[in-house]
Amino acid sequence: MHNVVDVPPRGPEDLAARGLTEVFAPALLAAVMPIVIGVHSTTPVSLGLAWALVGALCCSVIPNALIWWGVRRGRLTDHHIRVREQRRTPLIYGLVSVLFGLVLMIGFDAPRPITAMVVVMFVLGLAVTAANLVWKLSIHAAVAAGSAAVLVIEFGPQLLFSIPVVVLVCWSRVRLDEHTVSQVVAGSIVGLIVSIPIFLVLR
Repeated sequence: MHNVVDVPPRGPEDLAARGLTEVFAPALLAAVMPIVIGVHSTTPVSLGLAWALVGALCCSVIPNALIWWGVRRGRLTDHHIRVREQRRTPLIYGLVSVLFGLVLMIGFDAPRPITAMVVVMFVLGLAVTAANLVWKLSIHAAVAAGSAAVLVIEFGPQLLFSIPVVVLVCWSRVRLDEHTVSQVVAGSIVGLIVSIPIFLVLR
């Protein structure tokens, strides 16, 4: 069993880093992104919202519930799964949940932009799962960068302000000693090379 001790924030920068880590956690972004895309891209909005909630359920709520269950049972150190060796099983279960959502969306002809967003989440999940078998790639950075890229594609250049947010998320992970610079840079690159072509082609 790996023991990871939470170190209390030591000052304003650590508090800011902890806040960024929690606000832009992969689970939260995975819940919010399908809703943002669904509401913006689908008419009537109620249809987009309904399918977006299915996406949020399968991409975030179910996988995150499984992680919290693992934490409560003592099988995982914390909800961010800091120990790389513990990540494989939760990531695989998360992939199964996202795949189930995709099957529903394709089978019942969900709006294309929402389906495209969930495909991005699934392929990104595959990529980070494979990488984390051997290296602690930053999932925070990957999901943040992928989400920012999708927002720019969907809404246009006015959403370029999301890029500095990705940089801040990466900074927060390094500041908290959860990742190295190379791990957050690699995560960001993976997020971009997965999300941009997939969302452009499928939306």
